[in-house]
Amino acid sequence: MKQEEQHVQLTVPAVAHYVDIVRLTLYGIATKWGFSYEEIEDMKVAVAEACNNAVLHAYKDREPGKVDVTFSGAEGEWIRISVKDQGASFDFNRRSGQPTALHDKKLEDVHAGGLGIYMMQALMDDVQVITDSGTEVILTKFLQRNGEMA
Repeated sequence: MKQEEQHVQLTVPAVAHYVDIVRLTLYGIATKWGFSYEEIEDMKVAVAEACNNAVLHAYKDREPGKVDVTFSGAEGEWIRISVKDQGASFDFNRRSGQPTALHDKKLEDVHAGGLGIYMMQALMDDVQVITDSGTEVILTKFLQRNGEMA
């Protein structure tokens, strides 16, 4: 039976120690909606990366703003997590090319960061980035049942 879509909204300051509140909220919702421990752990890493990007980059050189997080989905079927800030946007299309191999580079030529989107894509079933006004990252995960999507 198809479940009715549900929504939970959370607004937190764009400050690092509030990311744990988002992770805990995700854990509670995803557990209730039937996701496995492994799926939840993957989603927690992805949502933390999206939140950390907002904390570190969105409000750079100005007062911290807020991060709006919306959890939507259908119990036993899927979850979609939107992480949105009103800070500085970036050119996602320019950064969304395939990552280059690092094994031929010297250590001093390798820069930290920039792999967050790829990690989110590896952990989630779908990742969208919208950079019209601020940045919104939309993460989607479908419930797996016996190795198949619900």
